[in-house]
Amino acid sequence: MFSGEYAMTTLAAPEAPPTSRPALRRGAAFTLVAVVIATLLGASAAPTPLYEVYQSNWGFSSLQSTLIFGIYAVSLLLALLTVGSLSDYVGRRPVLITALVFEAASMIMFATAEGIGLLLIARVVQGFATGAAISALGSTLLDLERTPGRGATVNSIAPTVGPALGAIGSSLISEHLPRPTSTVFLVFCALFVVEILGIWAAPETAVRQKGALASMRPTLAVPSTALGMLVLTGPCLVAVWALGGFYLSLGPSLARNALDVHTSLIGAIMVATLTGTGAFAVFLLRNVAARRILYVGASALVAGVAITLVGAETSSALWILAGTAVAGIGFGAGFQGTIRTVMPLAEPHERAGLLSSIYVIAYLANSVPALIAGYLVGKVGLVDTTRIYGGLVIVLAAAAFLGLLMRKAPVSTS
Repeated sequence: MFSGEYAMTTLAAPEAPPTSRPALRRGAAFTLVAVVIATLLGASAAPTPLYEVYQSNWGFSSLQSTLIFGIYAVSLLLALLTVGSLSDYVGRRPVLITALVFEAASMIMFATAEGIGLLLIARVVQGFATGAAISALGSTLLDLERTPGRGATVNSIAPTVGPALGAIGSSLISEHLPRPTSTVFLVFCALFVVEILGIWAAPETAVRQKGALASMRPTLAVPSTALGMLVLTGPCLVAVWALGGFYLSLGPSLARNALDVHTSLIGAIMVATLTGTGAFAVFLLRNVAARRILYVGASALVAGVAITLVGAETSSALWILAGTAVAGIGFGAGFQGTIRTVMPLAEPHERAGLLSSIYVIAYLANSVPALIAGYLVGKVGLVDTTRIYGGLVIVLAAAAFLGLLMRKAPVSTS
């Protein structure tokens, strides 16, 4: 799907070890891995539409809502820093199966929670399981791709499709089926059980090597060949994930307050609009040069957040949703541009470590600003917090755009 020049710089994926006896063909395994990514990240967004239910049942504050969101991201970061590269050493399947088992267990915890204590524990387990799996899944896509660039494209689309489906599905299930805080998590648990069986039957794409214990020392594994590009694209990456963190933690509250609509579906629609248009942008721009994608992403973030702020000030549903859709283009394009610019610069055995480092930056941006915003809501109110947060995203995206303009050499020809 990428240009010929990109294809020439892409190294062939390693063949599966001879001891592997998969039941799934590479094409089917590729599709399965993409579905697993979407399901994992869909499950991470499932609590978002339920925050209003939790607040009603247990008296949650905005800070507690962002804490439930933020502790997930912190746990995920710890996993990325410790076991993010483990699949490069022990194989993809052992890491993925173990992670999915813990993910299924966290769904049971969510389904049986009766207060914030077990919710927080469930989020910790879910975050660590997701962090352990995410870089292995992304690397597996690159290992299994038949067309150069297809894995990078799916790596960009799945993280945007997953939260959209998770948020909408959670909202619909909670409003139309019994036991609103339990049923959605039992559905996800069943999906993870099926996916465990699928991964067990999938081909192993990584050759085992020594150094597994050493790889678990907390470190950021960024190859020197990719460091410069990661620094250049960093502000856009931070802006993208900071925006996602706001929508997943405080987006429903903003919608209810600005639009005076009290249904979990409105928050889910906002999340789905952001991530859904992001997925559409990734697909639409899949054959566009990475530098141009970054331009599109940064400029769309600036324009989209500005429009959303106008909608929040005027309590206009049309402006809020329109701004969210434009920002969603930036959400998808910004992340896609980063992945397509940075990942091709790593050798196959460096992929999981580099992808883990990208996700560390992403989830720090996803969680820390959201936690601060949750605290600020109690001090200055939701409207002023939204203004500050939106301004931060605009400044970061504008900085990324200007940085690209000032760099004369092309970022990538892919």
